[in-house]
Amino acid sequence: MELVDRYLQAVRFWLPRSSRQEDLLAELGEDLRSQIEEKETELGRALDQAEVSAILKKCGAPMVVAGSLGPKRHLIGPAIYPIYIFVLKMVLLWIQLPIFLFIVGPYNVANSAGDWGTALANTIGEIWSGMFIAAGIITIIFAIVERTQAHAAVACKWDPSTLPPLRKTPRKTSMATTVCQLIFGVLGLIWLLVLPQYPVLILGPAAAFLKAAPIWHPFYVPLVALAVLALVRGGITLARPEWEWFPPVGELVQAVCTLILLSFILSAAGQMTGGEWRPFVVAVEANSVQYIKVAAIVNVSILISLICAWVGMGVALLVHLWQLFRYLRRRRTGTGHAEPVQAA
Repeated sequence: MELVDRYLQAVRFWLPRSSRQEDLLAELGEDLRSQIEEKETELGRALDQAEVSAILKKCGAPMVVAGSLGPKRHLIGPAIYPIYIFVLKMVLLWIQLPIFLFIVGPYNVANSAGDWGTALANTIGEIWSGMFIAAGIITIIFAIVERTQAHAAVACKWDPSTLPPLRKTPRKTSMATTVCQLIFGVLGLIWLLVLPQYPVLILGPAAAFLKAAPIWHPFYVPLVALAVLALVRGGITLARPEWEWFPPVGELVQAVCTLILLSFILSAAGQMTGGEWRPFVVAVEANSVQYIKVAAIVNVSILISLICAWVGMGVALLVHLWQLFRYLRRRRTGTGHAEPVQAA
């Protein structure tokens, strides 16, 4: 029955994680084994691998079977649904929402001539329309990918004998995830390097009347170093996938460095001058009351964002510590790979 276990393992890979995942796999495994037992009773002997492969092939490719077992989604199937949700959250929550709240919003306030209600209404309307358009484009792209992938999966001829061997340990870090992290890391590093010359990349239209405050000057090089560290970590993970110890250790080191840097930035901002926090951005025209008010709003927004990032990174640090502890415990109990840990 090893081939059946390998088949169920492949189905599990494509099946979305949910409370019913194990139940669905158990039902599928029971159905397959009952088919094999019926065939063996009919023939009066045990089935060989070719005959078991024929039963599995008739059942269907693992990705197609997972799609039929998973939750029914009209546009995005279970195979790529997790990637779709990740991209959607990243674009809407981590890119568009901060831009509208911390850049477009203050810019609308600055040009509202004191009518904050109109500025707020315009900002909310722009957030809604921008997110709606972005979500629509992302959904259409993934729907096209889903349809193409589904037709390809049905049309392809797969061989059960090519199923991967049974894994006795948790899967290593996904190479596709690592490659995506490297691509975004390179783009982020380029953005960070050109940012001093092109502040419009972060301030948008507000760069016409706002500029970075001196508080950022001592932290620019550490920020670049942190981005380089993320690239190095991703490169080592990609080049040495057999180093199972490296991803949890690398993520823990990255979280510690990020938390330390955020602490220093918040500490520098808290060094009060005349009873006020040090600003993160200042108005280009120091005599413009309107732009000074906008700078104050942006400074409060940045401070709140940094505090939230510090809290989130603290939680992430605890999660990485727990993941490292679980990995070390698996190795100590002998459930991990037996090969010795290699030095970096």
